[in-house]
Amino acid sequence: ELSSQKKFDEIKKANQAAAKKLVEDQFSSSSEDDDEDAEVKQGKILAKTFTIYTSQTDGDASELERTRQYMNEAFQSGAMTCLICIASVKRNQAVWSCCGCFCIFHLVCIQKWAKDSLFLVSSPLTDDDFGKKDYPWPCPKCRFEYKRSETPSRYYCYCGKVENPTLDPWLVPHSCGQICEREFKPSCGHKCLLLCHPGPCPPCPKMVTTTCHCKKAKPVPRRCSAKGWSCHLPCGRMLLCGQHTCENSCHAGDCQPCPRVSKQRCVCGRQTAERLCASPQWQCDQVCGKPLPCGNHTCEQVCHAGPCGDCPRSGKRSCPCEKSKFTLPCTEDVPTCGDSCDKVLECGIHKCSQRCHRGPCEICRQEVEKQCRCGKHTKRVPCHKPYLCETKCTKIRDCQKHQCRRKCCPGNCPPCDQVCGRTLGCRNHKCPSGCHRGSCNPCPETVDVKCNCGKTIIKVPCGRERTIKPPRCKQLCSRPPTCHHSTQEKHYCHFGRCPLCRQPCQKMLACGHLCPVSCHDEALVKQTGLHQSAGPWEQPSEPAFIRTALPCPPCEVPTPVECLGQHEVSSLPCHSANPYSCKRSCGRLLDCQNHTCMKECHHVTKLNSTTDGKKVGPECSQCEEECTKPRPSGCPHRCILPCHPGDCPSCLQMLKIKCHCKLSVLYIECLKLTRADLKEKEFLISCKNQCPKELPCGHRCKEICHSGSCPLNCSQKVKLRCLCKRLKKEIQCSKIEEGQVSLECDALCKEMKQKASEIKEAEAKAANEEEKRRQQAELEAFENRLKGRRKNKRRKDEVEVEQSSWQKYKNLIMLPMFGVAVVVVAW
Repeated sequence: ELSSQKKFDEIKKANQAAAKKLVEDQFSSSSEDDDEDAEVKQGKILAKTFTIYTSQTDGDASELERTRQYMNEAFQSGAMTCLICIASVKRNQAVWSCCGCFCIFHLVCIQKWAKDSLFLVSSPLTDDDFGKKDYPWPCPKCRFEYKRSETPSRYYCYCGKVENPTLDPWLVPHSCGQICEREFKPSCGHKCLLLCHPGPCPPCPKMVTTTCHCKKAKPVPRRCSAKGWSCHLPCGRMLLCGQHTCENSCHAGDCQPCPRVSKQRCVCGRQTAERLCASPQWQCDQVCGKPLPCGNHTCEQVCHAGPCGDCPRSGKRSCPCEKSKFTLPCTEDVPTCGDSCDKVLECGIHKCSQRCHRGPCEICRQEVEKQCRCGKHTKRVPCHKPYLCETKCTKIRDCQKHQCRRKCCPGNCPPCDQVCGRTLGCRNHKCPSGCHRGSCNPCPETVDVKCNCGKTIIKVPCGRERTIKPPRCKQLCSRPPTCHHSTQEKHYCHFGRCPLCRQPCQKMLACGHLCPVSCHDEALVKQTGLHQSAGPWEQPSEPAFIRTALPCPPCEVPTPVECLGQHEVSSLPCHSANPYSCKRSCGRLLDCQNHTCMKECHHVTKLNSTTDGKKVGPECSQCEEECTKPRPSGCPHRCILPCHPGDCPSCLQMLKIKCHCKLSVLYIECLKLTRADLKEKEFLISCKNQCPKELPCGHRCKEICHSGSCPLNCSQKVKLRCLCKRLKKEIQCSKIEEGQVSLECDALCKEMKQKASEIKEAEAKAANEEEKRRQQAELEAFENRLKGRRKNKRRKDEVEVEQSSWQKYKNLIMLPMFGVAVVVVAW
């Protein structure tokens, strides 16, 4: 039951922690981190897309950064803004992209913009001038001019291949997904290899083989976008001064002007001055003054090169009215001819009525009947004076709002000079342009969108500040903490309430420890039971969360606590740090000094504070067992006393023990046997009789009953004979066993041995002769059978052979001698 309850508490605690974490993640301001992580991931994807351009391109990557910016804005929902209507460009809306600034507009907005722009340009024109010139319309952002025929009418992708591209969530919005293949700018002969994308194309990544700027180094393979490279050797090209060579390192374009200084003459050659070699030609401020070919005049030109030319007063010259020509020396002036001038005056109608004269003609003073500009009145006035009537024009100007009100207007009313004053799409400013027809230009102002603390600012088009998200500020929040801590956790600037404090509480608990859990002064707590539903038809409302201070939880600081029996010290939570039973046996030594208390760990009352802490107390059990102390070595009896302290009394019982030779039974007092040493034990266990054990030689041991093996030196005397068994002698048994004594045969024994050998030889010889005779008889019988069998039955004569004396008495002689020889050999 205890283990089940413990598991239930652990699971409950884990579920509460998970629910608390979920609530914190849902209501804290740290949810913006997810968006930030998404932006970081998008940035990594774009970085990998342009890796080949950034890591292997040596040229200018500014266009690449612009492409990255446009693609990043295309991925982010609501990041692209139409500057005409100040609204977000959505994925499913038809758009148009400017080829100059690559800004994206709604197709409907740009069509209206182009139509209004063309109307504003063509409205001041008269009917005669209208249609003679194809007036352009500008881009709202970069003012790049487009022809009337270039007004967009259809929705194309960025590369212009596909009309009305389908919406694909896996592609860049408004992209066809095909390879761009637009020519690079400046043109290099290659085409863009990226998929259809917004913004400018990145630098050309193709590999080309090209030499350096000065053409001295060998051609090397390089990126087409960075094919211009320097070998860093001196340029060496001749400068414009024609005297020096370029000393700069290998460079692109024309060489810089010669930086050296030298003395140079002016064009006329009168003055000399130190000047840069880059500008050797210079003019002084003196008049030439050289005599002309006529010899009467001098050249009036300022310092010049080449000849001065002929005298301007030489040859035929005309009178002021150019009707007569005279050939006169250069020293004389041309006279007037006396005829009327007849030059057309400034009015372009009448001619000068004066006689030929020098200088300009007078103004036309003739009176003519002039019509005013509006054509409503006529009047005679001097020709040089314009005639304007006082009639005010009532036509509506091109703004279609105000009258012209200009005196004597000829019909080409000028554009309205009043300020438009209409509220722009930003809803913040009014149009500062002159009064006009159609939509107003986008608001040129930008608005600063600030974070909460105001340290991070981004500029957005005016009117966009209401829909764009505030910038992410990297400054730390400076608001004062709302909990009991003096400082709050470091977090970035934000709007709304600060996230819940996660610092340790550190309040002093009743036990004296500091609260280690996170701050709970403003914990989110779900309110329940606030609203009673009227019936099952009423939908349950979402639980409300309020911020409230929670009490500190029980102290969980590990505190060392000793068990009741003082066996161990365990670390327990401070709130439950009380003496406990460790479930072991008490183990305290009882009064018998032999056994310990077998009760479960319990409290023991200390009788005296000076006594040992492990001393038994009245709560411990009493010893009721027999004495189990070890007995002296050899004592098989138990102690007759109950379990007691100190040594056991001496054992006085009799032991029944066999002696060393195991033949007799002895009765010995146990005390004597256990206290005796080895020598005394040997004497006590001996039966005092002769040892019955048999020695290896076959004799009985002569020692008194003893332990261990018998001694090997036998003192018994035995008879020793010679080889022929004739001589004998008594010697100690141990000497014979050791091989120290032997008995040799004498001369008589040798003689008897010789006679016996002779008898043997004679017997052997007789046996051989007998064998020969037997074999001879068999041979003769066999030969007789071979001669043929005689049919008559004759008896064979038995021939008796007389035996010799040796054959008759040999058995009587040999038997005794053979017996003697056997005895000698056996001995």
